[in-house]
Amino acid sequence: MLRTRNVQPSLWESVLPEVCLRLPAELERVDAWLDDERFFAPFVPFFDARIGRPSLPMETYLRLMFLKHRYRLGYESLCAEVSDSISWRRFCRIDIDARLPHPTTLMKITTRCGEQAIAALNEEMLAKACEARLVKTGKVRADTTVVSANVDYPTDTGLLARAVGRMSRLVVRIRAVGGATRTPFRQRARAAGRRVRSIAAHLRLRGAQAREEAQATVARITGELASLARQTCTDAQAVLRNARRALNRVTGRARGRLRRAVNELAVMIERTNQVIGQTRIRLAGGKPDSATRLVSLHDPDARPIAKGRLSKPIEFGYKAQIVDNVDGIVLDHTVEKGNPPDAPQLAPAIERITARTGQPPRAVAADRGYGEAGVESDLHGAGVRTVAIPRKGRPGSARQTHERQPGFRRLVKWRTGCEGRISHLKHRFGWDRTRLDGLTGARTWCGYGVLAHNLTKITALAAANA
Repeated sequence: MLRTRNVQPSLWESVLPEVCLRLPAELERVDAWLDDERFFAPFVPFFDARIGRPSLPMETYLRLMFLKHRYRLGYESLCAEVSDSISWRRFCRIDIDARLPHPTTLMKITTRCGEQAIAALNEEMLAKACEARLVKTGKVRADTTVVSANVDYPTDTGLLARAVGRMSRLVVRIRAVGGATRTPFRQRARAAGRRVRSIAAHLRLRGAQAREEAQATVARITGELASLARQTCTDAQAVLRNARRALNRVTGRARGRLRRAVNELAVMIERTNQVIGQTRIRLAGGKPDSATRLVSLHDPDARPIAKGRLSKPIEFGYKAQIVDNVDGIVLDHTVEKGNPPDAPQLAPAIERITARTGQPPRAVAADRGYGEAGVESDLHGAGVRTVAIPRKGRPGSARQTHERQPGFRRLVKWRTGCEGRISHLKHRFGWDRTRLDGLTGARTWCGYGVLAHNLTKITALAAANA
């Protein structure tokens, strides 16, 4: 059952001195801005209005999530910090003598509502800012970045060894609740671990001839790991088949645990077979397709992305686009799987901004990755008067003259500030790495980061204009 507000009064408000009840300036502004019924509407579809246990008040959840992404706290550390701070308790509408919600409660609400709720919250945020005439759309700038997935640097051997170990642990879970107890399954996790460690030892060899021998040895050991993973998949498939038969005779909570373990094992077998296929292609001298390559066993949507950075030639995660204005408010953002081209993403973003604000931007600036003639014509068709995007390749003399105009060059220089906006989001609001798995998780994580960022920007502008 949905609860929006914490209406229970507290006697501490009249006992504590005024200095304890005073909020910091930023939190006071954010608290006043969030005190609006429109921010509860995105959560209505995910809760029943009358049936079920009362939920955490949404005003409390919203403020807790703001603090989490504003100060880059984990769920456990967030609850601990709020518990120890009177001002943060008052900001989150939690009584001083009341218990804080458990960290898993926040995790479950975030997972349950997902990207739909946070997307609607950001829409409501910008709609309220537009009504208050705080959003300027004279000129906007766009750029893309990579939001890293929560994965280690992936290697074929590492993925194969983890897959073998994961399947072995899942078989143990299945047998613990009475499934496939007599089906033979050989534990190969230790054998896989020994081979991974032997690869690390061979890679330390020095000298040209030693390196060539090491590469041949690494290829041989990688093939052995692929064979181990294939044998483990075969055994796990038999366990899975018999465990599904056991679902009909297991009852109670054991049946639920068995069903979850069976579903996880089925997914793990499928992903392990994909990793084995990638490994065989690489051993044969080929290169797996980056658009479908699996780089994580727990985050199947993450992809390798090459952005041309010297420090990180290849990053693993998702591609995000940011569009902000002169005040630094993020007017539009998207998170996509893989490495889609930049150019086709700009015109739809400008159309969404026009729908939100009621008028198209006067000028749009972007880097050379968007520099196509079709993009410029689409933007002019959407109502944009000035487009400052350097054209890809070697432009003609007429285009060079156009790009050397003072107005064009000023907009291109102003566009570089979008790099600072992306860096600010990564360092201050968690855009450097998503802690939620999958494309939906990445969009949810980045959406809350944008919500916290825009709250600080918009409330500061509102206070300055008051």
